[in-house]
Amino acid sequence: MSAVAWIAAGSLAAWLWLLLGQGFFWRTDVRLPPRRDPERWPSVCVVVPARDEAAMLPESLPSLLAQDYPGRAEIFLVDDGSTDGTGELARALAERHGGLPLTVGSPGEPPPGWTGKLWAVRHGIGLARARDPEYLLLTDADIAHAPESLRGLVAAAETGGFDLVSQMARLRVRSVWERLVVPAFVYFFAQLYPFRRIGRRGARTAAAAGGCVLLRADAAERARVPDAIRHAVIDDVALARAVRRSGGHIWLGLAERVDSVRPYPRLADLWRMVSRSAYAQLRHHPLLLLGTVAGLALVYLAPPVTLVAGLIVGDAPAATTGGLAWLLMTATYLPMLRYYRQPLWLAPLLPGTALLYLLMTVDSAVQHYRGRGAAWKGRTYARPDTAAEPAPEQR
Repeated sequence: MSAVAWIAAGSLAAWLWLLLGQGFFWRTDVRLPPRRDPERWPSVCVVVPARDEAAMLPESLPSLLAQDYPGRAEIFLVDDGSTDGTGELARALAERHGGLPLTVGSPGEPPPGWTGKLWAVRHGIGLARARDPEYLLLTDADIAHAPESLRGLVAAAETGGFDLVSQMARLRVRSVWERLVVPAFVYFFAQLYPFRRIGRRGARTAAAAGGCVLLRADAAERARVPDAIRHAVIDDVALARAVRRSGGHIWLGLAERVDSVRPYPRLADLWRMVSRSAYAQLRHHPLLLLGTVAGLALVYLAPPVTLVAGLIVGDAPAATTGGLAWLLMTATYLPMLRYYRQPLWLAPLLPGTALLYLLMTVDSAVQHYRGRGAAWKGRTYARPDTAAEPAPEQR
């Protein structure tokens, strides 16, 4: 066989393994597990970190205020140094809509060593502990919840004995770039962290979706969350790992009526979202970056390239094998497109989207080595190897 045919064969072998050996990551039927109403509904505090979210709150906060929850529940929104009136708007929305009690707090500027929203989460958890809740719901300011969302999360945790129950919110898909990139983002995430494996006791795979995480308060204390993960750029995965390391039972699946209202209308918006944390996912390791680039090229780019090359030069084995690999790739992407209610003709375009993600990952590494560090909501953080060690009283 030609070299092109061997490359196509390697890609086909990779897709056969992904299809059958990677936890059936491509299936989208992992939803909230079977649940029943508990005899007593435990108390819950909802923690919402918010920095410059005035544009999102009118669509998201009323859905939290309107939660139909039989037990005691309260919302703590942490205005993390906003300049757009986020805190004042939150109070006005609570007064207008009523519902669950709302407290708005402000943590001040984060000390060195704290990344992203984790300093705000820490402040919110501190406020919530004064109420002695049994559960914490950590949710972002751009997430809209159906009225029964909190009730379903708690029932699932109580029924299944989970310490952490997380749902990956359905991201907004309206613009051309959102249609092309967003379903693939969730598809790639599920490929890295197969949902079926996460829910098994003793499994090594651990992940969560930061927009919707229900966490037992005592499990948070055992795992020293969020202090133990204060350096994390990908805070939701780090949170799940911390809970699992402390002996917790975790679960992650796709949401049915938990939706992100944040728009990503331009490619530049989506590029920033991915590149902000892509190299952190690779632990800032050059060899892992090289392996990832090579893997993406073999798995996603090789099938269409070898198919076309085989057809041009008359290499039937290369064209046939490359075509079969592309067909398998397309078939595994169809369930995610159905979940996002997108046209199925987008599935064969996945290699093009994978090329975008490859470039975003490389750009993430370039930004890292330029010393720009991670960025979140207008804040830029030092690279992990240069971040200052927190003072003892902050540990």
